[in-house]
Amino acid sequence: MEHPILFISVILQAMGLPVPHTFPLPGHFWDFNQLLAPHMTYTMLVMVFLIVIPKLTMGKIEMIPGKGQNFWEAVVSGMEGFMAENMGKEGARMMFPMLATFGLYILVANMIGLMPGFMSPTSNINITLGCTLIVFFTTHYLGFKFHGLGYYKHFLGPVWWLIPLIAPIEIISHLARILSLSIRLFGNIMAKETLLGVLFMLAGAFFAPLPILCLGVFVSIVQAFVFVLLSILYFSASMEHAH
Repeated sequence: MEHPILFISVILQAMGLPVPHTFPLPGHFWDFNQLLAPHMTYTMLVMVFLIVIPKLTMGKIEMIPGKGQNFWEAVVSGMEGFMAENMGKEGARMMFPMLATFGLYILVANMIGLMPGFMSPTSNINITLGCTLIVFFTTHYLGFKFHGLGYYKHFLGPVWWLIPLIAPIEIISHLARILSLSIRLFGNIMAKETLLGVLFMLAGAFFAPLPILCLGVFVSIVQAFVFVLLSILYFSASMEHAH
């Protein structure tokens, strides 16, 4: 869901620059048009935010940390500790960069759409599906890395005569993760964006959107947490031995 006014479009127009997604380039630039679609430009904005803000707030690493360094150390140590509890220290150390990046990106991407004139990149199915496919393929990569070809035993059940029943169920359940992860995040954030857009147009001057903004903050945090938690559980299941 895109807001009627996109903040980035206004800035580009004020600078006298063309707005890519409103003035499509010729046919042979199709891929470039897709790269500059609103959900991609706002993804880039979130990426810049996650690079610049920690640098500005933390500065140089010091033995006696300041407020900014304390904050980021608490965030990083808290996330690492949570992952270690659910997937072991070795798994947490190995997967922390990916999962922490997903968690921070999804959280900021969800929250940025609460500001008028901005949109959440995660309200576009292409973004959530892309994140989900990374998690899906990483899950099975870890399975083969830790168990070799024996990883297929995860799909066969406890006894051989149940294989015709268990194997299709396991395969379908693993493929269903693509839908559950991507559509859950996309659906919740798109609903938030749509509802906020309608309320701002109908009653924006009377603080009617304020309760939905508060609910939107809660939904944004919960959805980021759920995505990371499910990713941790999928990774843990693929690395542990089949029973």
